[in-house]
Amino acid sequence: MRFARPNSQKNKLKALYSIFKPLIFLISPEKAHHITVSLWKFILAIPLLSSIVRKNLRVESKSLEKELFGLKFSNPVGLAAGFDKDGKYYHPMAQLGFGFVEIGTVTPLGQDGNPQPRLFRLPKDKGLINRMGFNNEGVDALVERLKKQENQKRNYIIGGNIGKNKITPNEKAVDDYVICFEKLFAYVDYFVVNVSSPNTPNLRDLQDKEPLTHLLNTLQKLNNQKESRKPILLKIAPDLTSSQLDDIIEIVASTKIDGIIATNTTISRDGLNTSSELINSIGAGGLSGTPVKERSTEIIKYLHTKSGGSFPIVGVGGIDSPEAAKAKLNAGASLIQIYSGMVYYGPTIVRDINRSILK
Repeated sequence: MRFARPNSQKNKLKALYSIFKPLIFLISPEKAHHITVSLWKFILAIPLLSSIVRKNLRVESKSLEKELFGLKFSNPVGLAAGFDKDGKYYHPMAQLGFGFVEIGTVTPLGQDGNPQPRLFRLPKDKGLINRMGFNNEGVDALVERLKKQENQKRNYIIGGNIGKNKITPNEKAVDDYVICFEKLFAYVDYFVVNVSSPNTPNLRDLQDKEPLTHLLNTLQKLNNQKESRKPILLKIAPDLTSSQLDDIIEIVASTKIDGIIATNTTISRDGLNTSSELINSIGAGGLSGTPVKERSTEIIKYLHTKSGGSFPIVGVGGIDSPEAAKAKLNAGASLIQIYSGMVYYGPTIVRDINRSILK
């Protein structure tokens, strides 16, 4: 068993991020994202620095290992989709100590997404609003990157989050998901069907019972024809009603998919500390981070309780501390994912959560 470095080293890492964060927050969020992940990739390309990072951020223990969906996770903390849409940074990001990394959302064709600016910070709420719109280079470009890393030894799981192109009408949406599923199949360990982003027009209509059942049954049929099937999970919105969540439970049972990711971003703006003037000026988009924490935990608990724990749940939404992570696990999540929490609290949050779970 190997634990993180002593508290003095731990505090140094946090102090370093506290200095770095105000500087990066002076830059627009989307540009800051590209700068920080590119810098991280550069640092980890240097063997000595890479070794120091791994020793200080990775927490390794048999007690953290989790077997789920027929996969073995080195720990239950994952990087949520949206951080690395094109598979450019998943390997260096995994060195932060994640047990799994989800890439995407990817679509069949590359698309620019919505006009910039489309990513906004809410520092008073420790939240983010995004209306990225599935900006990505397309599934073929992603596959080419994954091929280059195909023979690389890794101690983490890769998930592929798939969606539809903006120009594809909902009546033909299934075709887009099938294309991504087939092309990515050999290169990811599990799939996530994303029908819950609020930033592609009418996409959330696919969460209705009939179209969602058809979509998942289609993918499952293809999946079961493979020599060795891959787990399929469904990512849902936090804005679903109780009756809609009941439908989700029925759909999981009827389609026999492997689990649920709860939840995506919310369109709600309730209870924010940020001024309504600023919120109105930002406009549409999905809200993530601390403001969605309670709702996402409520949904996890509802699904877990109402289904009798009949399927695994991956908890995501507002995990900003070890306590928030454990609340998701206690509510019924088997695994958790973070994104916004890393923006506000730095890369040591992954290690801190894993250490807390061990205790």
